[in-house]
Amino acid sequence: MDVNRRLFLLGTTTLAAQAFQAETTVNTAMIGVGGRGSFLLQGVLKQPNAKVVALCDIKPDRLDKAATAAARDNPATYADWQRIIDRKDVDAVFIATPPYLHSEMAIRAIQAGKNVYCEKPIGITPAQVRALLAAARGNKKVFVAGQQLRSQKQTQEVVRRIAGGVIGEVIMVKAQRHASSDLPHDGTSGDWYFDVTKSGGYLIEQSVHNLDLCNWAIGAHPLRAAGFGAIQMYKNDPPGRTIFDCGSLTYQYPNGVMMSFTQNVFHPGSMPNGNQYVYVYGTKGAVDLMTGNMYPPERGSQPVVLAPRQQEDQYAHLAAFYDSIVHGTPPPVDVKVGATAALTAILGHEAMTEQKVVTWSDMGVEV
Repeated sequence: MDVNRRLFLLGTTTLAAQAFQAETTVNTAMIGVGGRGSFLLQGVLKQPNAKVVALCDIKPDRLDKAATAAARDNPATYADWQRIIDRKDVDAVFIATPPYLHSEMAIRAIQAGKNVYCEKPIGITPAQVRALLAAARGNKKVFVAGQQLRSQKQTQEVVRRIAGGVIGEVIMVKAQRHASSDLPHDGTSGDWYFDVTKSGGYLIEQSVHNLDLCNWAIGAHPLRAAGFGAIQMYKNDPPGRTIFDCGSLTYQYPNGVMMSFTQNVFHPGSMPNGNQYVYVYGTKGAVDLMTGNMYPPERGSQPVVLAPRQQEDQYAHLAAFYDSIVHGTPPPVDVKVGATAALTAILGHEAMTEQKVVTWSDMGVEV
């Protein structure tokens, strides 16, 4: 066979594969279309291979709003999430419900042979995470946990440079997640967020993103944690509140790496050094993970840009999920990464709640 013919056949094969992939429709269902779920729905509707065939929520107003947003696909609507799982034509399921439901719903979806995108955290107790890991073991379908910061290209490059030794050996991390106010007490999530048995608390429900970044930068999960949490500003506000509004933690990682983490919801917006940061310290300098800048240790030295800021696709994590389904590419965050992130947050929460040193092995989960 001559070269031109081989190239022609290769070209036609590639075109045929592209055509097949373009024609592949991933029938998608959404369980939970509140604040986070509606954001995910907007992203799903932008994916070329996605068709929204079913929506589920227990609140009729949310369901109606979501159905209107997805009118292009004329989805069926349900109040019972199990009816979504039981549909044979559903290829992929998004789970964006209150966190205490994530593990149960994800397990049922896996058992039904669905591809699953499960919002973070994938569980709020060690038992929930353990059960989900067991269900996912040997699963051939795609599972993506909603730790979407791992799909940011700038952060990927910075972590790659850290792993490559740009700051030498990582020895310490300082990170925080501060907010200028609490979540709205009369908002659409107020009926579950302030109940620690449903949300897991601020550390597990929100700071799981930040803790995952710390794990990623260090390249390991913590071995133990100690710290304190409290309700300082919003005492019994809203009434019956059981989640902390602030906390301070110390984590210890392999090789003696230390990590200090604080959180609160009363950092004034006009005050400097607010919001979120992850500072990674090494034997040859330090990195601000959020900005991509590296700071050499020498006095008077100038910062070095490890990865320039760029326009990030806010739906990159969703696109990667569909790429994994259609093209077979590795998922950006698999169930093990999602489990490790959740367990890191759970470890810290238990340390604050019990006010003692808690070890990773105390949780009894093998990742």
